[in-house]
Amino acid sequence: MKSLLKNLGVILIIIGAIILIACFATENVNNNAILGTSMVLIIAGLISYILINKRITD
Repeated sequence: MKSLLKNLGVILIIIGAIILIACFATENVNNNAILGTSMVLIIAGLISYILINKRITD
């Protein structure tokens, strides 16, 4: 459980990147809702990765 929590930020970043790749592959780059969702996932993943790993190591 602790290892899954430790990797939660990386998982969110990967999901956001997969959404961006899928949008590019389907040529659906003009949909702001999908692009915004992927941006939120990447930023939330980055912030959670930093905060969770800071708490676990302390």
